[in-house]
Amino acid sequence: MTTTSPAPAKASGLRTGVQRFGTFLSGMIMPNIAAFIAWGFITMLFIPAGFFGADSPFNWHWAPVAEIIGGGGDSAVIGWQGAMTAVAEGADGNIFAYVGLVGPMVTYLLPLLIANTAGRMVYGERGGVVATIATMGVIVGTNIPMFLGAMIMGPIAAWITKQMDKLWDGKIRPGFEMLVNNFSAGILGMILAIVGFFAFGPVMLGISAVLGAAVDWLVSLNLLPLVSIIVEPAKVLFLNNAINHGVFTPLGIEQAAETGKSILFLIEANPGPGLGLLLAFTFFGVGAAKASAPGAAVIQFFGGIHEIYFPYALSKPTTILALIAGGAAGVTTNMILGGGLGFPAAPGSIIAVTAGAIGSGVGNLVVVYLSVLIAAAVTFLITAVILRASRKRDLEAEGDTFGAAIAQTEANKGKSSAAMDALRSSSAGATAGGTAVATDRRIENVVFACDAGMGSSAMGASVLRNKFKKAGVEGVTVTNQAIANLDGTADLVITQQQLTDRAKAQSPNSLHVSVDNFMNSPKYEEVVEMVRAQRDTDA
Repeated sequence: MTTTSPAPAKASGLRTGVQRFGTFLSGMIMPNIAAFIAWGFITMLFIPAGFFGADSPFNWHWAPVAEIIGGGGDSAVIGWQGAMTAVAEGADGNIFAYVGLVGPMVTYLLPLLIANTAGRMVYGERGGVVATIATMGVIVGTNIPMFLGAMIMGPIAAWITKQMDKLWDGKIRPGFEMLVNNFSAGILGMILAIVGFFAFGPVMLGISAVLGAAVDWLVSLNLLPLVSIIVEPAKVLFLNNAINHGVFTPLGIEQAAETGKSILFLIEANPGPGLGLLLAFTFFGVGAAKASAPGAAVIQFFGGIHEIYFPYALSKPTTILALIAGGAAGVTTNMILGGGLGFPAAPGSIIAVTAGAIGSGVGNLVVVYLSVLIAAAVTFLITAVILRASRKRDLEAEGDTFGAAIAQTEANKGKSSAAMDALRSSSAGATAGGTAVATDRRIENVVFACDAGMGSSAMGASVLRNKFKKAGVEGVTVTNQAIANLDGTADLVITQQQLTDRAKAQSPNSLHVSVDNFMNSPKYEEVVEMVRAQRDTDA
């Protein structure tokens, strides 16, 4: 049984296609952000210019350990400790240098994680394994971190594996399935790795060189701020994660591996423009937008959820010009003064930005803070002028325009989120919809599903989990995952109304509940009551 609320008008076919492609790009990167951050912290602490590196005033006796972890240390350096000297000398007495963690992680670990994730997205575990093998060939066939290569070879290898399996699907004699599956995947992986080494790797090396040269060209001509003309409107419309994690993160990691930081990590993730916009609505907005802007500013600036300011921009489209100007001002500041981050700021919170900037020194942190401040100030001033100029007309027309902007944001991005739910609740209050939840099926496994399976679904699962706990209901597992990963085992699947059809296609035998508000839906009370009634009946 499915309970739904009326769904908004579907996006155009072209926009839906772009949304899916953007989601796929960012989906390869986002699950692995923790690994990028781990690499960033190791780099920040232990490379020569890091906190404990050889060039740092804080190295003291840490320097030998830093060289071991960061790379480059040998027994001559660490001879101060006999045990380490013994480790550094081979059986023949030759001294060798430590490879460290920084280089191998950025060269092998991170691209292979991306490839595995991409392969799993296309063809599950089997696709992930073959994608990883194939990408290894691309990696060793080049001399730079192969993030773009992993993002291309990974899905291709998994797709080829899927097509290969179709050739003998249902034709394998019983008892030979494991033999055929393992050897076919191994042989295909070997072939793709060799192709990646001799053919694909050099091609990707050329593509990476062209893209890097394009970025260097924009910087040399002081044109990099013009990228904001594309980035800021695309963020507001539907492609913030795809732009940041699908484009800037791979290129930025290559730069950071060479120089210790990259300005590309701050083009999309700078929280300044969004903060400036929300502060302007706080002081000069009207109605629901004005009332909800202060809370949205806190979520955006400290929580890093940039999409929460998109409805404000859509409710007054001319403010996108202010976002462009603010974004360009922030990029200009970093470009002139040399600001950048050592690893991706994900989410784009001032806390994450601080962590990424401080590794390159206090001076770099000051520059990055200045870029955030200038971006916020420029956006605030221009937005204030726009809002003041139309204030009288906005007061006369104010009605459900902000609610319509929230709905438009969800339509543009092809999904809803907890951030949009919070805005809707604060501006208009949650409303019930659909019919009551009821089923004869025993509910033991509840899954919250969203597009990425991370932020909004995790928050919704936490809310329902707490409601079950307060109601004294036990024996129910509440988890969250991406819709693409639904495997049909869930008893109950809860999704945003825009995503229910996709969830039903993935898990047709589950009970589906569609909600408007992940954070505070009246459907949760119905679910809790239904499960409690089942438990009372069993007792």
